[in-house]
Amino acid sequence: MTEISVKPGKYFGDKEFYSKSAKLAIPSMLQQLLSSAMGIVDTMMVSWIGKVSAVGVGSQLEQLAISICFGVLEGVGIFAAQFFGAGDFRNMKRTFGLALILNFIITFLWFLAALFFARPIMHFYVKDPAVIEDGLLYLQIVKYAYVPMALAMVYNHMFRSIHKTNIPMWIGIGSMTCNLVFNYLLIFGKFGFPALGVRGAAFGTVIAQYVSLFSYMIVSKILKVPFIGTLKQVFSLDLRFIRPIMQRTIPTIINEAFFGFGSSMFIKAYALLGTKVTDAYYVGNTITRMFFSICNGLSVATAMMLGAELGAGRRDDAIRMSRYFITMSLILAVVFVVLISGFAGPLVDLFGMTDAEVYRIAVGVVRVSSLRIAMRLFIVVIFSALRSGGDSRYLMFLDAGIMWTVGIPLAYISVLWLGLTNFIVVFLIVQMEQVVRALLGMRRLLSNKWAINLTKLVN
Repeated sequence: MTEISVKPGKYFGDKEFYSKSAKLAIPSMLQQLLSSAMGIVDTMMVSWIGKVSAVGVGSQLEQLAISICFGVLEGVGIFAAQFFGAGDFRNMKRTFGLALILNFIITFLWFLAALFFARPIMHFYVKDPAVIEDGLLYLQIVKYAYVPMALAMVYNHMFRSIHKTNIPMWIGIGSMTCNLVFNYLLIFGKFGFPALGVRGAAFGTVIAQYVSLFSYMIVSKILKVPFIGTLKQVFSLDLRFIRPIMQRTIPTIINEAFFGFGSSMFIKAYALLGTKVTDAYYVGNTITRMFFSICNGLSVATAMMLGAELGAGRRDDAIRMSRYFITMSLILAVVFVVLISGFAGPLVDLFGMTDAEVYRIAVGVVRVSSLRIAMRLFIVVIFSALRSGGDSRYLMFLDAGIMWTVGIPLAYISVLWLGLTNFIVVFLIVQMEQVVRALLGMRRLLSNKWAINLTKLVN
């Protein structure tokens, strides 16, 4: 790990700092931007057959599984980043093995839930019989994507930990293209393929996830990356190694589980306002995710750079870098508010929506989301800084804790108690959650309590 020069007492880093940040952030941004763009095309295809809500609700279990797996990787992955900074490749291999085991167990359990409890799960989210039946058609196939998806996520995060973010970008492009092509062929029955409708979208997802996993396995073997080893090296796990990692990882798993379920509770609240609202929300949220890719790219750069500095024993440099990332996020936030709110209409136009009411709500969702994205740019830097030092318990409070004590209550109070029927107003009120999170998070960041060298806990 090359040391990056940092100038004390500054809010802006030097050229080397921004160059390193860009090399880590831009490939991740591009990968997730393309993923979101493909998601938009997927949603467009599904909207053409009138199944947006069915696929959206049918994918909720998948989103919950992804959230919990991400919690594993937030905890285990930051140890991998610090081991990389310390040059400890033996323990890095072991973190890879631990992450594979945990993600496999989690997604296999979700697969069983989808296998045996699909109908009750769908009933929990929506009451429309037609949406439930179409969602079940999607869910009975897409559940076979859960395990390969989770294992591919482990490879993705490990490549990020060794600062090779270009590899996940190219593999992501390949798998997303595969998803798009098979969706087109199987949803509409093109070039001799059967027209499977909503089931075609599910098959496209399954095929793409297996392509992604096998691509990671092959590339890792060819490049001989430092986290790949023999079965004995990767899976030689003992309690002395696992215990300190799990002490930091369990809070992130709990956080992501509650956060993922909390996101579903928002959808349940919004569904009380009708199918038109959920259709508009899924479209607006698909567009929002495209811009979240910038947030996530910045998050990757922050966590990996600060984690490597802490693992190498350069605590003061990590603290100074965190301030540089905060300044960067504030500048980007202003740009994004102007950009997204100004182009909300043309972005929604891409979906070719025929219902004027759904179109109007979707445009409003995107405009409110411009504020949400701006706040998120700021928040992800705070979260990534805290995560880089393993401050997982406070992160659990900031993330899922504030969602359940501020965001979700505001959603249900607005709809059930205040009786608000204007979804844009409800969605705007809910964003107070982001404000509270940013204020408390910044206070924690400035305390510097998060800046801990985690490698010492294992070694």
